[in-house]
Amino acid sequence: MKEILIGKLLEYIRDNNPDILFDLEAKDKLRVWLYDKVSTAGPLIKQLKNSSRPEYIIVETCLQEITKELRPSRYNYILNILETEFENDYKQLLQSGLLQHEVVNMISFCNSTFDDLVFAEENEDNQFIRYAITGAVSEYLESNRVNESVSNELQQSAKT
Repeated sequence: MKEILIGKLLEYIRDNNPDILFDLEAKDKLRVWLYDKVSTAGPLIKQLKNSSRPEYIIVETCLQEITKELRPSRYNYILNILETEFENDYKQLLQSGLLQHEVVNMISFCNSTFDDLVFAEENEDNQFIRYAITGAVSEYLESNRVNESVSNELQQSAKT
């Protein structure tokens, strides 16, 4: 049961929290983190087994509990903003294969805004939060355009 949960949790963070996945992999702590998270569900697994719940219900219930603090997904939130508000940038990043990497960078850039506004499931539909994060994403994209422009100018001057 725990191995199934570990697999499901890994799949969940791969899809919804790649920023956490990359950070844990970089620190070589992914496996320990997965086992620690799943072990917190031990009492719930026992309780659900004792009440004769089917395995798939136990797995889903435990996964919901384990992933509670990972929701809402900042990754999916920014991805949605990028896709709806910055469609051209979204398409360019998607075509270049850099979409996931750049969204993870945007999360780092926007983390203080998310934290200051106490981003949570209860307020993820709040328009003020959406405007604030949209502004931060816009700032990130603009700063990358400036950096790219400077880099291109430096490359051109180096060629001459």
